[in-house]
Amino acid sequence: MAAAACPHGNDIGSLLLNRASSATASAAAARPWPSFSGSALRRRLLDAFRCGGGSFSPSSRSRSKKPPPKIPPDPPRPGPDPPRPRTLATFVSKSEKLSDLLQLAEIHERQESDVETRQKVEALEKLKRVVRDLQDAEDGEGEADREEEKRRESARHVRLLAKEDPEARTTLAMLGAIPPLVGMLDSSDLDSQIASLYALLNLGIGNDMNKAAIVKAGAVHKMLKLIESPEETIDPSISEAIVANFLGLSALDSNKPIIGLSGAIPFLVNTLIDTDHKSSPQAKQDALRALYNLSIFPSNICIIIETDLVPFLMNALGDMEISGRILSILSNIVSTPEGRKAISVVKDAFPIMVDILNWTDSPGCQEKASYVLMVMSHKAYGDRQAMIEAGIVSALLELTLLGSTLSQKRASRILECLRVDKGKQISESYGGSSMSAAVSAPICGASSTALSVNGGTKESMEDEDMMSEEKKAVQQLVQQSLQSNMRRIVKRANLPQDFVPSDHLKSLTASSTSKSLPF
Repeated sequence: MAAAACPHGNDIGSLLLNRASSATASAAAARPWPSFSGSALRRRLLDAFRCGGGSFSPSSRSRSKKPPPKIPPDPPRPGPDPPRPRTLATFVSKSEKLSDLLQLAEIHERQESDVETRQKVEALEKLKRVVRDLQDAEDGEGEADREEEKRRESARHVRLLAKEDPEARTTLAMLGAIPPLVGMLDSSDLDSQIASLYALLNLGIGNDMNKAAIVKAGAVHKMLKLIESPEETIDPSISEAIVANFLGLSALDSNKPIIGLSGAIPFLVNTLIDTDHKSSPQAKQDALRALYNLSIFPSNICIIIETDLVPFLMNALGDMEISGRILSILSNIVSTPEGRKAISVVKDAFPIMVDILNWTDSPGCQEKASYVLMVMSHKAYGDRQAMIEAGIVSALLELTLLGSTLSQKRASRILECLRVDKGKQISESYGGSSMSAAVSAPICGASSTALSVNGGTKESMEDEDMMSEEKKAVQQLVQQSLQSNMRRIVKRANLPQDFVPSDHLKSLTASSTSKSLPF
């Protein structure tokens, strides 16, 4: 019916349809996205140009056929999840968690602090109770035996508490534990005396203030009072505890003169010498170390040389276990004129010291012995002559070649002191006809070779035979030194061990003299 009423509708509609299709295609090509599909546009244009052309009106749209079915969209491609937006709730939840963690940490720390504080309070109360028991027992008016037992137990507690706890030592001293412990030394009970001595010993370990407080409280004189009785009645454990206390107390410089003047040095010397074999090895070691501490103070040296200590030390130098400590004491004693005289008058003192210079396996002893000899050769002319007679020159020459750096320096200083007049040196390898020369005064460190006569005293030099022996000894030492250096060079160069030096090197070794030695 529509086609009959409009005979030209088909041609016009076809024309318009073609133009619309082309326009739609071009517009679709120009636009980045299509607004309608081709079939839908064609259908709308046909409805618009059919008789009346009002298919776009709402009435015509309502009378039209069913709308085309909707084309379902393409399924989304799988990909990473988009980041979730950070909302205020997210920040609030995280801040709440952080706050909870901080609160838990603070609570845990507070609990630990409370536990630590409680432990410190308990430890302090324990120390107060121990000191209170000491003081109450000292002033108690009850039964004597019961009070003595209470004091003894308190002293034992102090000994255990102060054994390995530096803070406990300081706290106990501040609470007033030292005076009652010192007062216990007046007791007649042996166990109480021993408990008090070892409690005082532990209180002074590594604590200078406690050491000074113990001496100030009068402990030194009370200890010596315990050993005033005949030696047969002195208990060895008491003697050993007193020696240990003297060792600890003498480590403080301010206590050295007090202990030295108190009369403790003869007691320590007797403990060290111990002709009756009553002292234990530990007591002897402690006595030797305590005497070393006391010998550091110059005023105590006069007291030391009044005893038999110096001869005993010189005769005990053969014992390698205590020779280092003995030489340390002699190094302190030699600092005074009285000490040097006490050493020089000992029989065979210089041969013994010269023999120590040959202890190549103990460089520490060599250094200390060379120090003692260096001081004595610098201060006294008679000591230099005694050293020469003891054969010190060859030992010093060997020490300058094979000794440690410090031993070499000290040996060179001693050789400087032994230099003779007219440029002659005892250690030179040549010697002409017998001639007299004066030994110079000590000129340690001087570079001049011109030497003066000391007080007009003259001594004859060694004769030609002695110089020949010195020459042979020097040549032998030089040859040993060169061979030792050659072995070291061969080892460093990785050459065969049976490497034989050339004849030229042998001739150099044979013709070397002491002129090349350092002095």
